[in-house]
Amino acid sequence: MGRYVLRRLLQLIPVFIGTTFLIFFLVWAVPGDPFTGMCGERPCPPQFVAAMTDKYNLNDNVVVQYLKYMGALLTGDFGQTYAEQEISELIGNAAPVSLRLAVVAVAIEAVIGVTAGILTGLRGRGFVDNLVLVSTLFLIAIPTFVIGFVIQIVLGFELEILTPTVSSEATWGELIIPGFVLGSLSMAYVSRLTRTSIAENLRADYMRTALAKGQPKRRIVGVHLLRNSAIPVITFLGTDIGNLMAGAIVTEGIFGIHGIGRLVYDGILEKQGAIVTGVVVLLVLVFLLVNLFIDLMYAVIDPRIRYD
Repeated sequence: MGRYVLRRLLQLIPVFIGTTFLIFFLVWAVPGDPFTGMCGERPCPPQFVAAMTDKYNLNDNVVVQYLKYMGALLTGDFGQTYAEQEISELIGNAAPVSLRLAVVAVAIEAVIGVTAGILTGLRGRGFVDNLVLVSTLFLIAIPTFVIGFVIQIVLGFELEILTPTVSSEATWGELIIPGFVLGSLSMAYVSRLTRTSIAENLRADYMRTALAKGQPKRRIVGVHLLRNSAIPVITFLGTDIGNLMAGAIVTEGIFGIHGIGRLVYDGILEKQGAIVTGVVVLLVLVFLLVNLFIDLMYAVIDPRIRYD
């Protein structure tokens, strides 16, 4: 196991370099003057532009800029915005909020989606199965921002059951509704994936063998069926954490959440390439580490899987 983990960590290095360089190149290639609006309605003086260009290495080619950026990043320096704000502080304030939102969304989609998938997968066709299929199709067909606006207007403004926006503290309780909105699409996919996986494994040879041996139904379902059906579901849920953090721009905008999505959106509007790059570097690390963790979980779920 230790050799496998070391080998996987070494494999993450070229993936990390390639993805971060790609996003750095895309951000660097964005046209336009990054100093627009910094001096009010008037254009910035040439002396100011020259000083800022030299300070942020904007005259260097993209490879040199990337190497300088990665060199500083290894020391924990994410750089500064053009307003001389520390990007590490901005990410440090925004990342915990988005992480809590992603955890709430994954928890909701796991509990509701897996439960619905198990019920429909075990019972087969019937009223519950048709209800779940129609509900999940409904969630897949409707965009997330529509679901968010409907919930906000109906429950927030009309019925006044909840506050339509999230406070600056963004507590766990306040993030339940935004988390449901953010995870609604994935919840539908988890339900369908669980249902399909269970229905497929129900027809497997090992299930017929367990039934022929006379094992209790609870053990057959809990030990054999669910564990073998869980691998694709856990894979989806694990990788979805990074997806939800990266794709929370719309949900955070609807509910006024100041997280990673809002930070990236502001960085794009203000042409703050360093902010976008810093956030992407963080998300790449999350993706890579979560994928490694999911691979290690396979051996826990299925004893037949061994890493040498």
